[in-house]
Amino acid sequence: MKENENTRLYKRITEAFPALQAEANFSFRSHTTIGLGGIASVAVSPSTTDECAKLLSYFKRERIAYCFLGAGANVLPSDGYFDGAVVRFQRLKCTYLEGTQLYVGAGINGTALCSLGKSASVSGFEPFIGIPFTVGGGVAMNAGIAQSHFEDVVVRVTAVDGGKIRTFSAKECAFQEKDSVFLREKIAITGVLLKGKYAPRKRISENECFYRMRRSGLPKGRSMGCVFVNPSGISAGRLIEECGLKGTRMGGARISEIHANFIINECGTFQDVALLIDYVKREVANHTGIVLREEIRRIP
Repeated sequence: MKENENTRLYKRITEAFPALQAEANFSFRSHTTIGLGGIASVAVSPSTTDECAKLLSYFKRERIAYCFLGAGANVLPSDGYFDGAVVRFQRLKCTYLEGTQLYVGAGINGTALCSLGKSASVSGFEPFIGIPFTVGGGVAMNAGIAQSHFEDVVVRVTAVDGGKIRTFSAKECAFQEKDSVFLREKIAITGVLLKGKYAPRKRISENECFYRMRRSGLPKGRSMGCVFVNPSGISAGRLIEECGLKGTRMGGARISEIHANFIINECGTFQDVALLIDYVKREVANHTGIVLREEIRRIP
């Protein structure tokens, strides 16, 4: 029955949008860094902001459930069957330069972003190198490291809100720690204008090496990246470690011994990871009084 259902949804969408790139029986497991999740009826990849707006307007009108997926990092997909559409942004790769400001489509990844900046001798994006994201997802979750987050370089964002194309100023993005208006209100980012500064390419290359080295000690294996947001002035990983939770396991999910804010999937399930996340929250709250907030996003 489910196979017929997702075939019908795939056919409905592709008949309404013949030029749209679409894939039936989309596997979350195959398209996320944690390597978990079930099957979605269909995944769609718009190629322009206008196509994305028409698509989301159609979903709203036809009451079709949908979710967004970028690079598949920092997300925990549920098991089972999602009778809806996964909207992906990998075809949105338009780029252009305005002095030291760089416009990039939502589908550009962190490595490509840094390469684009370096080719134009524009610095400021090196802290993002090696972080697994597409620019759209990175901006939506205000990705970054202690020294720099996307809120520090965003000038304006082009997005689709409820089927309508909108432009958001940096202030209107309402950035918070690993959060923004785009996550809170399910708004699709399609492109971003970012600000940098002129620098010699040699200096940019040196910066890239520095930030790559910093990331080289992070845990290997299938993970979502950091699971919890750092409380103000405190490392979430340090809190978890001080509670004696490194190496704690639930089924096939394990807290990394290298960095306690990482959960490694070792042939586990969504339920294993979810239970381990809940356990960490309870233990940290019981020992420290601090309630950890999840950095990851649960989908669909």
